[in-house]
Amino acid sequence: MPDSDCLQLELQCDSRVKTPIPEIAPYREDASDMTVPKEIEIKLELAPASVSRLRKVPPLRGVKKPARRETQVSVYFDTDKHKLRRKGLMLRVRRVGDRHIQTIKATRNSRLFERDEWESEIPGQTPDLDLARGTALEPLLSDKLHRHLHPIFETRVQRTTYPLANGKGGIALTLDKGKITTGRRSEPLCELELELKRGNGAQLFDLARQLTDALPAQLALRSKAERGYELLTDRDVAAVKGEPVDLVAGTTTRDGFKAIGRGCLRQVVGNERALLAGDPEGVHQMRVGLRRLRAAMSLFSRILRDPETAALKDELKWLTGELAPARELEVLMTRVVAPVKRRHARLGGLSSLSRDVAQQRDAALARVQDAVRSARFRMLTLEIAAWLEDGQWTRPKEDLVRDRGEVPIENAAAAQLRRRFRKIRKRGRRLAELDTRRRHKLRIQAKKVRYASEFFASLFPGKKPSKRRKRFLAALERMQDYLGDLNDIAVHEDRITAIAYGDGRNNQRRRGGRSRAFAAGLLAGREDARLDAILRNAADAYGELTSVRPFWR
Repeated sequence: MPDSDCLQLELQCDSRVKTPIPEIAPYREDASDMTVPKEIEIKLELAPASVSRLRKVPPLRGVKKPARRETQVSVYFDTDKHKLRRKGLMLRVRRVGDRHIQTIKATRNSRLFERDEWESEIPGQTPDLDLARGTALEPLLSDKLHRHLHPIFETRVQRTTYPLANGKGGIALTLDKGKITTGRRSEPLCELELELKRGNGAQLFDLARQLTDALPAQLALRSKAERGYELLTDRDVAAVKGEPVDLVAGTTTRDGFKAIGRGCLRQVVGNERALLAGDPEGVHQMRVGLRRLRAAMSLFSRILRDPETAALKDELKWLTGELAPARELEVLMTRVVAPVKRRHARLGGLSSLSRDVAQQRDAALARVQDAVRSARFRMLTLEIAAWLEDGQWTRPKEDLVRDRGEVPIENAAAAQLRRRFRKIRKRGRRLAELDTRRRHKLRIQAKKVRYASEFFASLFPGKKPSKRRKRFLAALERMQDYLGDLNDIAVHEDRITAIAYGDGRNNQRRRGGRSRAFAAGLLAGREDARLDAILRNAADAYGELTSVRPFWR
């Protein structure tokens, strides 16, 4: 969603070391040994035109205490090859009045919303790397880093701190309005931040819901630093694939699911801009993110037994249903209609049919774009974030469900992989005899095992498990791809028939007569001709899959 016409919302659960400036907190390589207080922040990126409506939101309405304003300039430092970014680090110097505050942040892949932070007051605008000792930056400190470190981009904002109505005193609400600039390129920045000072996360999410309901808010997971790096590298709006999940053995099943869920949410929200820009891959990757999240919910269903989760599943199904036609019609157009049209350019009925497929594809894309712009989508993404961080499932009332959540994630992972792979082995034995519906169910099972294998990959380290996992995933992906082709054939045949004949076959003459019917038959016949070969390939892939020793043993 473009910055100029939307309000975006970024959730961060920051794990910070808070010490009086200029002191710094001690750093340990193993963050699990640290007792670190956690803060939850929700950031909203506002279009400048939306700022005037902020005072009308109930928590701010009627508050007579004036807002406080100050100018902040933050300069971000890195090497030409972005060494700090590649290591998950961020270094900036922020000027507030006559003061300069150096900040170092470290992000861990398994804690996508948590960061360790070290702050120190320094005498000038150049980083003081001596004060980086005892922080996550220390392992990289060297004369070479000192020589190559330089400013790469900056943010220049006016920060406004708003007082809130009674009952919200434990939340700090600030607005940063200005821009991010690299010297060559810039983009506007208008970001609202809600930070929990005291109380619980539920209060913060309640306030976020009020703001989202009153303003066009949308969850985003890009920090200022991420936006700056994207601007610096001239990166166009691009589709976002799922990131690896770095789970550590000994993590509880409950915390493991949180880490997986956050990664899935990041993929869903990360593809909003590409989807709204009309990129078909953005549609596809948002759909994949939803599938991964729904698969994770299925894998962890034994700890997700509450009404809130059930309601969320219904909303996820709604969004999945909105995305499906746009993706299916895009695949039909690019993989079936367009290649046949190139070979039969003079076939009038095919040109007519192609135009109709293109129109329906464009209409489906417009529909899903409207869905993503809607208040329902904005609220859904916020509710997913709230559910992951503070949902009913995190505080189970039943002892059995609570105990399941405390099981080490590696034990739960092996059990799930073993159980679900057993289903694939059983159903796949008679693959050639399965009808369309049952093949589709087998395909869904294969997807869940594939996603589970990716989610749990880090829990089974070592050279042998790694090799077996690669072989296992390669065979599973081939089988899944062939099953996907079989499903596409069934979907394509239905859509070709519906588009060719409209509401009924009696419309055939009015909509193009025999040439149109011939074109539809040509397309359907091409798909049907692939069926037997794909079935054989799927059976071969199944045989290869069952011959691979499972990597989780």
